[in-house]
Amino acid sequence: MLIKIIFILLGSVMIAAVSRRSLKTPRSHGFYRFFAFEILLVMFVLNAPVWFDAPLSPHQQVSWIFMIASLILIIHSLDLIFILGLPEGSLPKSPNLPFENTTHLVVVGAYRFIRHPMYASVILLTWGVAMKAPSVRSLCLSVVIVVLLYVTARVEERENIARFGEEYRQYMKKSRMFIPFVF
Repeated sequence: MLIKIIFILLGSVMIAAVSRRSLKTPRSHGFYRFFAFEILLVMFVLNAPVWFDAPLSPHQQVSWIFMIASLILIIHSLDLIFILGLPEGSLPKSPNLPFENTTHLVVVGAYRFIRHPMYASVILLTWGVAMKAPSVRSLCLSVVIVVLLYVTARVEERENIARFGEEYRQYMKKSRMFIPFVF
């Protein structure tokens, strides 16, 4: 139990360090994302002891599919952001992470279908981690994470409308939040 607490504390320190600017700005999307990541960290640590138990069981197979899909989606999304979004880097007084300060709206690849592929990736990761040790606890934590990511995405959309204006509004009409053609 002590080792789990140590991992959670160390992970929390790292997440807080990355999120420090967002935590000072409670109306920013990063503020809500911080709490989603914190809960995901807790679920990760709690479920870690069974990650490789019964590797061929159906829940383990589903878990790995979700986690691999998450990895593919996050790599693809970040690649597009860095190449086409042309981030400005750190901006004074901006609570955003440097790569989030894009100068161009990205609307190709995964972004053609979903506005928040990185959050969709975190949702896939969340359910992958939950499926490692399916339980009521994992289900509840996963639902809370998804709700926090939904709030995060809504706040980020407000910020993107302020940044990109009508172009982003039109993009919202053509794409979905997390699941292509559905939601």
